[in-house]
Amino acid sequence: MEAVILRNCVDVSREAARRIAKLILQKPDAVLALPTGETPRKLYRILVQYARLGIVNFEKVTVFNLDEYLGLPRGHPLSFRHYMREHFLSFVSVGAHYIPDSAAADPEAECARYEDLIAKVGGIDLAVLGLGINGHIAFNEPGTPFESRTHVAILAPETRQRLAKDFGGLEKTPMQAITMGIKTIMNARSIILMVCGKEKEEALRRALFGPISSTLPASILQLHPDVIVLADFEAASGIANRP
Repeated sequence: MEAVILRNCVDVSREAARRIAKLILQKPDAVLALPTGETPRKLYRILVQYARLGIVNFEKVTVFNLDEYLGLPRGHPLSFRHYMREHFLSFVSVGAHYIPDSAAADPEAECARYEDLIAKVGGIDLAVLGLGINGHIAFNEPGTPFESRTHVAILAPETRQRLAKDFGGLEKTPMQAITMGIKTIMNARSIILMVCGKEKEEALRRALFGPISSTLPASILQLHPDVIVLADFEAASGIANRP
């Protein structure tokens, strides 16, 4: 595992975009697993710029989203499907885009379908992850088995509390999501972990240097053969002075 400490979140996004573009230039039909959230918005703006400038072409790239809320209408403005259209897919033409169905009548069948789609394209070349303050990756909350594949996740109370402001209250916040499992993510050939902000300091320190435990799902990344951690100064303040 390699850690690169950068000045701020914009620099983190730039470095992640550079690495994504480099992969696509080497492999135009790359398969990406991509996140949502505040930090990736900067990443997507940069990737859109790359596409407009002709630096990189996404027309053969396959994109899988890491997760999606369960129980929302497909067009809900806070769904990750809507997020991807708003920040990326309305501006960039990709070969294929897959995201779990937030309104699936049979969520377990939807999980199996999603896992099968990933297998049919030969797996994921690069997974881009964020880090939750409780150490979750995608929506793999503490306690998620390391052997998990795409599954229905129960969102942790601290996760829902952080989301509540967007949904207008805790009672309106989804309780479940469909997420790529930890084993699905670990089977990606390469992984980028993007971490920004002081509030992530403890989770990042434990993920990199703590024991490997399902109580902090991101700790499993210590065992992946090709992980790059991109962290800003604030998030990395707890690891910068370590040997």
